This record gives sequence, structure tokens and C-alpha cells, in this order.
Amino acid sequence: MRKAKQASTVLAGLALCFLALAVKAQEPEKLTLKSAVALALQNSRELALARVQYTVAQNVARVDRAEFRPNLYTGSGAAYSNGFPQTPGGAAPAVFEMSYTQAVFNPPLKGQLKAAEDRAENQRLELERTRDAVIVRAATEYLELAKVRHALELLRRERVSGQKILEVTRERAAAGLELPIELTRGELNLARTEQRIIRFESRDQILTEQLRDLTGIPPDKPLEVSPEDLPEGPEQPAGELIDMALSNSPVIKEAENERSARQHILKGERGGYWPTIDLIGEYSVLSKINNYDQFFKKFQRNNVNAGIQVRIPIFSARTSANVALASSQLTAAELDLGTKRRDLRIDVQQKIRGVRELDAAREVARLELKLAQETLTEVQAKFDENRASLRDLEQARLDESEKWVAFLDANFAKQQAQLGLLQTTGQLARVFH
Repeated sequence: MRKAKQASTVLAGLALCFLALAVKAQEPEKLTLKSAVALALQNSRELALARVQYTVAQNVARVDRAEFRPNLYTGSGAAYSNGFPQTPGGAAPAVFEMSYTQAVFNPPLKGQLKAAEDRAENQRLELERTRDAVIVRAATEYLELAKVRHALELLRRERVSGQKILEVTRERAAAGLELPIELTRGELNLARTEQRIIRFESRDQILTEQLRDLTGIPPDKPLEVSPEDLPEGPEQPAGELIDMALSNSPVIKEAENERSARQHILKGERGGYWPTIDLIGEYSVLSKINNYDQFFKKFQRNNVNAGIQVRIPIFSARTSANVALASSQLTAAELDLGTKRRDLRIDVQQKIRGVRELDAAREVARLELKLAQETLTEVQAKFDENRASLRDLEQARLDESEKWVAFLDANFAKQQAQLGLLQTTGQLARVFH
């Protein structure tokens, strides 16, 4: 009996644990705007790929840098000699050999190394661009999902008001107090509302799945969002925003790094007219089986060679061609940089104007909503005093709901424009730190 009671207690405890886990799994995941962005940055596959590509670019630069660092090789082999002992490379056949090489002065190779380092920095900037793109995407989807869900609540209330208006219209039409066209108009308005609800429900499902994919929230967990506003910073003049964009834009920095890379390559190719200097060393163990004692007066098994190898170019058509190519590529990089700076100035000015226009549109929508709310309050008071009909009251509620949806659309459009301007001027880190 005691064991049975203990077993039943354990089973009851396990049942309670499973129940608690099940309840917890059904609890909605309450997201804020900043937490959604943080989860998106943590789970982004694009960001992970950008980090790997940055590592690849760094390793490419390391490969070029390795030529200026010690390189030691060893090996062994066997060769049959009939005549003068010589390998296909011109060296003497050796039972064992070890060689050492290190570039000391090689301007073309040095230019390639500096260019690779600049391009690795470009890959780091590309990582920042990807990070900003993930932030904008996560913030946009979060804000739109919050807007869509709020609009759905309003449209469902609008559907209720439309149904009430249609019922009143049917009664009045049956009593001969309304024309049949009014009944058709009411049915059309209700059908339009139903159509918008279906469209918003589809958009809700799409945005929910996209936000789950970005944040890594499992599909079996309800997702809860709430409307938020982007933090408003101090108003900045257009000139200051343009300067911030020029100094923070990864696009401009990448173009500047590409120009720097082309400069390094041109400088290196011009240095190709100068001698190159390498440190070299070689140790080899020879064997009499290759007939060394027949071709040399003295045979020595262990041999060491060390010193400096200097290559002096006398005439090299390839060097002059490389210089001409590098010079033309540098000119193209400078023109590209100038074009991107001009385009960025124009883009920032357009975004500033767009934010101001959408801010004005949002203010108009806010005042229209306020007027509709005040009108609804007035009609409600008249209805309570039997000076307005139910149809008038429901129509006022319908108008107020329409203005709410319009305000949500205007507010979201302004938020999208704000995010675009913040991304262009490099201020996203300030907002989502």
C-alpha cells in the first residue's frame, strides 16, 4: 500500500509537470520591437553567411601575406641518373632536402597584399550592411504585423456596425422608407469590409510566418506583438544628415577601400621595374647512386646553400601592361566613388523629403481620426437623448473605424521612411542598441 501511494504521488507529480509544460507552451510569446530585432540578429542565416565571407576574405589576405613570412619545405625522393645528375627542375637529385624561402622586397606582391587587406575590410563593411538590413527587415515586419492586427480588430468592429446598418436598412426598405438601392449599397459596403478582413488575415499569416522565421520562435507558440513607435531623436538639419550618411555609409566606405586597393596595386605594379629580393636557403643529402663522383672532383653528402636571391628586370612588357591596367582601374574606381557620393546625397535628400511628407500625412490622418472620434461622441450623446437613430450611431462608428485604419496606414508608412533614413545615415545602432 505504501509503495502504491508513493507511485501514485510520483505519477501525479509528473502529470502536473507535463500539464505545466503544456500550459507554458500555449502561452503567447510576447515580443517587443527591440527583442524581435535582437532575436533576428541572433538567428539570421544571412548574417551568419556574411560572417563566414568576412573570415574567407581575411584568410585570402593571410595567403598573400604568407609570401613575406618564412616558408620551410622538406621532402625526399629517388631518381635514376645516366649522365649528369639533374632533376627536371634543374636541381641535383637528393635523398633528403629542405628549402627555405621568404620574400623581402617584391612591390607587385606587396600591392596585391595591401589590396587584399582593403577588400577584407570591405567584407567587414558588407557584414555591417547585412546587419542593418536584418534590423530593418525585422523592425518592418514587426511594425506591420502590429498594424495589421490592430486594423483587423477595427475592421471586425466595422463589420458589426455594417451588419447593424444593413439590418436597419432592410427593415426600412421593407416598410417602404428606403429605396432598394440603399439596401444594395449597404450590402456592397459590408462585402467590401469582408474583403478587407480576408486580405488582412492573409497578410497576418504571412507576416507571422516571416517573423517566426527571422526570430526563431517555434510555430506551435502563439506570437503576440503590440503597436510601438520608433524613438524620436532631435530634429537634425539636412546638411548634418548628409554628412552623417557620407561618413557612415558602408557603400561609400567600400568604394573608398576599393579605390585604396587600386592605388596599392598601381604602386606595386610600378615597383615591378625594380629588382625583387628573396631570402633563400637549401639543405640536401646526396647519394653516390646518382654518379656524383664521376662528374665532380669531390663528393659531399651534406650540402647547405643560403643567401639572397635578386631578380633584376631588364625588359618586361608585362610590367608596363600591368601598370596601364592598374592605372585605368584606379581611374574607374575614383569615378565610381564620386558617382556613389553624388547618388547618396540625392538619396538622403529624397528620404528627408519623404519623411517630412509622410509625417504631414500622418498628422492629417491623426486629426481626421480625432474629428471622427469627437463626431462619434456627439452622435452617441444624441442617441442617448433619442435625437439620433441607431443607423446614425453605427455609421459614426464605421467612419471612426475607417479613420483609425487610415491613421495606422499613415503611421506605418512614416515608420518605414524613418527606418530607411536611419539606415542610410548609419543611426540604426543608436535606436536598436
